[in-house]
Amino acid sequence: MRTGGAPAVVDLTGECEEFVRGQGDGLLQVFVPHATAGVAIIETGSGSDDDLLAQLDELLPRDDRWRHRHGSPGHGRDHVLPAFVPPHATVPVLDGRLQLGTWQRICLVDTNGDNPQRHVRLSFLGG
Repeated sequence: MRTGGAPAVVDLTGECEEFVRGQGDGLLQVFVPHATAGVAIIETGSGSDDDLLAQLDELLPRDDRWRHRHGSPGHGRDHVLPAFVPPHATVPVLDGRLQLGTWQRICLVDTNGDNPQRHVRLSFLGG
């Protein structure tokens, strides 16, 4: 998945729906194998995704306070992100359909401009 060079919230729900279609009942596990990205289940399109990025900037400023100092200035904060936005999410699936709430979307959260290419791993545990 390509996220670009700026902080982004990328909606993965369509890909997740396609992955579980026909799978029956179980759990979908979404995982990003990166030290600087996370997975969030949030509403998108109404400003919540922009609000999330703004709050992450406030909580984790991109400045020189971080001990982890390689990469672009402030990159150390990207390595703290997964403590607040974990790199995984689990979603129940019934009859091959995600059991998300009306406005819930599964999103990749990527604040790391140094690495615009991300991998997302989907797995299904049948139940």
